[in-house]
Amino acid sequence: MDAATWTSDEWLSQAQAWLDEQLAAAGTERVGELAQPRVRAWGTVLRADTTAGPVWLKAPGPATVFEVPLYRLLATLVPRFVLDPIAVDIERGWVLLPDGGPTLREQMGERDLSEVMARVLPQYAELQLELQPHAEDLLAAGVTDMRPAVMPQRFDEALEVTGRYAEASGDAEAKERHEWIAGQRAEFTARCTDLPDRASLDHNDLHTNNILGGPGDSVRFYDWGDSVLAHSFSSMLIPLLALTKLLDVGPDDELVRRPRDAYLEVFGNPAELVAELDLACWIGKVARALVWERSLHGDPGEYADAPLETLWSLRMNSWQFPA
Repeated sequence: MDAATWTSDEWLSQAQAWLDEQLAAAGTERVGELAQPRVRAWGTVLRADTTAGPVWLKAPGPATVFEVPLYRLLATLVPRFVLDPIAVDIERGWVLLPDGGPTLREQMGERDLSEVMARVLPQYAELQLELQPHAEDLLAAGVTDMRPAVMPQRFDEALEVTGRYAEASGDAEAKERHEWIAGQRAEFTARCTDLPDRASLDHNDLHTNNILGGPGDSVRFYDWGDSVLAHSFSSMLIPLLALTKLLDVGPDDELVRRPRDAYLEVFGNPAELVAELDLACWIGKVARALVWERSLHGDPGEYADAPLETLWSLRMNSWQFPA
């Protein structure tokens, strides 16, 4: 699938027919025209108003189509944290979701981002704890295995990606960075053995626009197309980076440490877990690079250098990226 397919009259007609059929089965109906607010290299989203409120049909691309069965699984295992699909079509790779209301980003206003995330991140930690016994179910749904034991293999896969990019770009700096990354394999492999078994679902793109609910409410998490099965703490890579960037503070600032420690408290004593979190996020950068590749495969566009830049950040020995 690609943007040309997703915007074709034939595909849109089929999607509309399926959507209307599923709405009828759920006891409601569409009112007004179908809208297509987003078309990306990694998928498309359709929106429809209905007699019961807005609904969303998501069609992920082939590399992230696991998101469709994953929604159904999560609605079964952790229903309080996710949207419950109205319908899924595994063969076509479509999921029909109810509207979850405004995102956290849309409702933030002047509220303290650090304070809000200190409330939200523990909820995500609770989701992860509930999912820890279900690693095999997540794999069966199609979630990619990025647990520490397989990460040396994933490092090699990511290195192939950056090698192709460096060669195709003809950029001397890109080639130098790729060569430096290749030289880190032995250290990376050794450090993977230092992480305990704490595998769960890593959203891999956990920011305020992928969280539904207000700053004072219980929230729900959505947009699972980047997720992987990994050490739980690697899921903090994106939230912590976002905090430093949006608040314009350093990684050791209290505004960053407060939500980080609130997350870790769900698992134990934060002071005893910080080093584990730093290592999990450092190793998780390889997973992040591969997530970029699978999302953009075939149409990298402006993000073509994202896997290389992500691996280049391995020179920072934690979740941090170069300034």
